[in-house]
Amino acid sequence: MQLSLTTLTMSEGIVIIPTYNEIENIEGIIRAVFSLHKNFHVLIVDDNSPDKTAEKVIELQSEFQDKLFLSVRQKKSGLGTAYVHGFKWALKHDYDYIFEMDADFSHNPNDLVKLYDACYSNGADVAIGSRYVTGVNVVNWPLSRVLLSYFASVYVRMITGMKIMDATAGFICYHREVLEKINLDKIEFIGYAFQIEMKYRAFAKNFNIQEVPVIFTDRTKGQSKMSGSIIKEAIFGVISLRLKKFLNQL
Repeated sequence: MQLSLTTLTMSEGIVIIPTYNEIENIEGIIRAVFSLHKNFHVLIVDDNSPDKTAEKVIELQSEFQDKLFLSVRQKKSGLGTAYVHGFKWALKHDYDYIFEMDADFSHNPNDLVKLYDACYSNGADVAIGSRYVTGVNVVNWPLSRVLLSYFASVYVRMITGMKIMDATAGFICYHREVLEKINLDKIEFIGYAFQIEMKYRAFAKNFNIQEVPVIFTDRTKGQSKMSGSIIKEAIFGVISLRLKKFLNQL
């Protein structure tokens, strides 16, 4: 008999949240996840934040015992490596549904349930919280950033052949089988291109990828980690991924 989400056991669903200098958001996002009626656990992967983000998580662990976890890395090493670190941790600890989510409330924690349901009830192996599957659903972004993000996904679809409207989305639920079948040690990219690469590797292995409409709201606290180098990595990384698949080297 299948378990409903309301009876998630401690070994089924975990939300991975990478952090670097997120002291303004970290307590709020943790409490938001644990205020849900669904029993998700949380893993914070902190890159040794100077603003003492990790210390705040340690303080909260006494309140949220056995469901709030922390892994501190020695230095800031990029979003992609943080998630790969978290994926390996989650697989080792036997979670079946593994989520990516930002710390800054740009991803609404309430939508975690939608992503879970897409995987658990609707047969998705990968559920993407998509800004563009039903129009353009972003709040407080300047037009230049909306256009950059939207047409980045158009570009990705053209190069890769994936029919994904939001290829750079970072609000995702993976069934553990996807992460087991993808060779995480071969993941190359760390920024926007990481999000594209994960989807493309799942696509190349014929996993069922579904997009779930969400509204993305730009952060109101803290600083964005977006940079020109991340965008450049995405542009050229997509071509590299397509060539590797063509050469059977993905």
